[in-house]
Amino acid sequence: MTEIPVAATLVLVRDGHAGAIEVLLLQRPDRGAFAGGWVFPGGRVEPVDEAPDEETTARNAAVRETAEETGLVVHPDALVPLSHWSPPEQLATKFHTWFFAAEASEGDVVLQEAEAVASMWIRPADALKLHGKGELRLFPPTWVTLDTLLTFPTVDAALSSLASRPLRRYATKQDHRRGLALWEGDEAYDGGPDTEDGPRHRLHVGALPWRFEHR
Repeated sequence: MTEIPVAATLVLVRDGHAGAIEVLLLQRPDRGAFAGGWVFPGGRVEPVDEAPDEETTARNAAVRETAEETGLVVHPDALVPLSHWSPPEQLATKFHTWFFAAEASEGDVVLQEAEAVASMWIRPADALKLHGKGELRLFPPTWVTLDTLLTFPTVDAALSSLASRPLRRYATKQDHRRGLALWEGDEAYDGGPDTEDGPRHRLHVGALPWRFEHR
């Protein structure tokens, strides 16, 4: 079995207006695994990132990729672990991906054209609304991350809360027939019954707007 490579993503946040943080999203070119999608800066781990443990290696990769793609520099120690994503079996291109969050450094975003064709600072709620109207292409890890950040009014509130909770792990299973992405804790995750009032940890992706259930 081929070992699945590791990647890292950095969710840069800054204080916005009207009591809500803003995040930096990049639009990928019309090619590759995330063609045309809006994502957070990041990419796969390279040999230069290697450290004694996977998390530190991923931190290094997140910082390096973000600097390369946006020109914004953040110290690895400033990163707060947010989540860890394992891909569904159906994906042709697979990565185990670490998501981190950090306050954005000062400076303008300078895009690396080969990696991103556009960028924007946007409130998580606004990004989800645009996606729901079909005006912004998102993928489940980005969508769930934006949903996670919805309630935070400031950068300090977001990073303090994220740092105090356990790392969230998402090993995704897809149910294309019903348009679902499923995670551990959902009663149908391992093929169990799907009762009306059973435990839920799923994202409805069959039609817009997507809908998250977690109970």
